[in-house]
Amino acid sequence: MEQFRLIEITDFAAPELDVYARLTENQLVNRADPANGLFIGESPLVIGRALDTGCTPVSFLMERKHALHKARPLLERCGTVPVFVAEEAVLCQLTGFHLTRGMLCAMLRPPLRSAQEVCQGARRIAVLENVMNPTNLGAIFRSAAALDIDAVLLTTQGSDPLYRRALRVSMGNVFLVPWAYLPENWPGFLNKLGFKTVAMALRENSLDIADPQLLREERLAIVLGTEGDGLAPQTIAQCDYTVRIPMAHGVDSLNVAAASAIAFYQLTRR
Repeated sequence: MEQFRLIEITDFAAPELDVYARLTENQLVNRADPANGLFIGESPLVIGRALDTGCTPVSFLMERKHALHKARPLLERCGTVPVFVAEEAVLCQLTGFHLTRGMLCAMLRPPLRSAQEVCQGARRIAVLENVMNPTNLGAIFRSAAALDIDAVLLTTQGSDPLYRRALRVSMGNVFLVPWAYLPENWPGFLNKLGFKTVAMALRENSLDIADPQLLREERLAIVLGTEGDGLAPQTIAQCDYTVRIPMAHGVDSLNVAAASAIAFYQLTRR
């Protein structure tokens, strides 16, 4: 017999629906009480990957038809977690947007890992300095998973990997690549762990990304900067290498997500 509970939405003001309809991404994080911070997974793929890594579901919101068919294998993994259901038009009215693949799941945020922990045994890692756009962040995580990056480290000023859009764009790969936030003086921290740091920046004195010297390094941290301004000058100055992706036709730079895919592919070659 089914364990999950289908609850028809009859009251848009019900507090159980705040997580989907009224709380902002920053409110979901709940920095004052991290143990009860939440994130929203969207689509069966993202939700399934979150469950696979041990994330705890709090509730679901979905079209009724999906609860009885497409979502049923997911729901059967989640015991008595409440499942709020309605027709598509009602859900769009409640949330203010169309649900990708017709379902959302509120989950507890997993405990944060330390940078030192996720770097243990890593050969190639990505460092993201103030990457602000959740779409770019999600795309970077997708490339990191596909192109053999062992971990991703982020500055706290950047976008949250568990923002709904970042999760959706990453196709749930945020759960497949270990990540953590950087400590203060992180270039020195990474050097102490044995990493050579590679600042991706278009400078006259920068190395071509195909330079074989880079592939000979046992451990590399590939450092990418914020949209528009790129890496801070002081960050570039502290890195061991400055590396460029050659450009043609007068193009001055690539989007950070596109640049990350090229860098990951080239610098993870064995």
